[in-house]
Amino acid sequence: MTTAGESHGPANVVIVDGCPPGLALDGEDLRADLARRRPGQSRIVSQRLEADEPEILSGVFEGVTTGTPIAVLIRNQDQKSQDYDAIRDKYRPGHADFTYDAKYGRRDHRGGGRASARETVARVAAGAIAKKLIATAFGGSVVGYVVQVGDVVATLAEPVTLEAVEQTPVRCPDLEAAARMQALIEAVRKDQDSIGGVAEVVASGVPAGLGEPVFDKLKADLAKALCSIPAVVGVEFGSGFAAARQRGSEHNDPFVIEGGRVVTAGNRHGGMLGGISSGMPIVLRAALKPTSSLPREQATVTRAGEPTTLVTTGRHDPCLLPRFVPVAEAMVAIVLADHWLRHKAIAG
Repeated sequence: MTTAGESHGPANVVIVDGCPPGLALDGEDLRADLARRRPGQSRIVSQRLEADEPEILSGVFEGVTTGTPIAVLIRNQDQKSQDYDAIRDKYRPGHADFTYDAKYGRRDHRGGGRASARETVARVAAGAIAKKLIATAFGGSVVGYVVQVGDVVATLAEPVTLEAVEQTPVRCPDLEAAARMQALIEAVRKDQDSIGGVAEVVASGVPAGLGEPVFDKLKADLAKALCSIPAVVGVEFGSGFAAARQRGSEHNDPFVIEGGRVVTAGNRHGGMLGGISSGMPIVLRAALKPTSSLPREQATVTRAGEPTTLVTTGRHDPCLLPRFVPVAEAMVAIVLADHWLRHKAIAG
């Protein structure tokens, strides 16, 4: 997958290489997840209005993939670049303004340019293709949802369905917790602030055997994929950091036979052992920092090194979690599709 585009450029584009031929695909396959990611979908997210309509430019003929690179274009339609004129020469705290300057010696100050999460619209388009591929190839599915916003933590019954996730604008299937999350997000927005949280992603139907034994472990590639998404500050699998408090006798998942196949009695290992999928659901969580763009005054410096202050205008999410969910799903699906193709190449 290769993406190109900036927050306030004319469009974002993704090129997907290596998708097998013969997969039924059209724009409708991409629209559902793009709609879940787009801004303006509720009052607790950015009010930037983007249709996020996908244009498939290549790699599909007569409704099926050809095996050649698939290019998808999503145009930007509602940029307000003038909102960023006042910070052209100021470094926004928590943003990539300074680091892009340090790397390139120049930067696009309009909405963060390439560092903006607007780029993730291209990933979601590619992820929709990957989702269809893994569903067709081995019956795999990926569902993400919000489990924490600030100090509000959901209590969930498994398994979680997409229908349950989409019941609320927060994308938390625990309705009582979702209501408190929404109230918290609205409160921090009124206070000209933002809030972080945690999303969980579960991949079901993944066969045992995907992943490489050392450097390209499935867990390692999933962690890299999730950490490549803006605002992600941590990733854990299965029992995650709670394992640090457990003994081996508590954490190990005993093997049992169920329906004639080997499974584990629990899933504290998160569906991966030795970097290879075990056949159990793959469970991971990503922690997101609070949105860095704040409409309140913050201290900073200019490109010339002079102390100053700034107030970030424009339209921003007071909490990134609701729109992060489809992006996380997309990255997980892409990694699983890659590893399935690699497994086929090795094992036939």
